[in-house]
Amino acid sequence: MFPEGRLFDFLIVGAVALIVVGPKDLPLLMRKVGQFMARVRGMAAEFRASFDELARQSELDELRREVNALRATRPLDVAAQHVGVDGVLSDIRTSLDATNAALAQHVALTPATPPVEPSTPTPVTETLPDAPPEPAPKAPAS
Repeated sequence: MFPEGRLFDFLIVGAVALIVVGPKDLPLLMRKVGQFMARVRGMAAEFRASFDELARQSELDELRREVNALRATRPLDVAAQHVGVDGVLSDIRTSLDATNAALAQHVALTPATPPVEPSTPTPVTETLPDAPPEPAPKAPAS
C-alpha cells in the first residue's frame, strides 16, 4: 500500500505527535498541517504554471525568429540550413529534373489524335411491335 515500507514511518510520526501534542490538540494540528500542505501545493502549481508560460514564450520567440528569417531570405536556403545537409536541395532538384524529362519523353511518344468533329444526330424512329390497326373514324349519322 505504501511504497518502500513508509507505513512504519507514518506510525512512528503519528505516535510521537500523539505523545508530544496530546490527543486533545491533535485534530487541530492535523488541520493546520493539511492547510499548510494545501498552500504548498498551490505554490507548486503556480510555479509550474509560470515555468510553462516561460517555456511557451521561449518557443514563441524562437518561432518569431524563424518567421523573420523566412521573410528576409529565401525559404529553401533556410530549410537547407535547418536540415544541415546541402545535398537535400540538389537531390530534390535532380528528382524534379528526372520527372520532367520522363514527362517530356512520354508526351513526345504519345501520338497526337485528331480532334473529333461533332456529328449531327440521326433521328430515331420508334416502331411499336405488331399492334392492331386503329378502327377508321365513323361518319356521323344524319
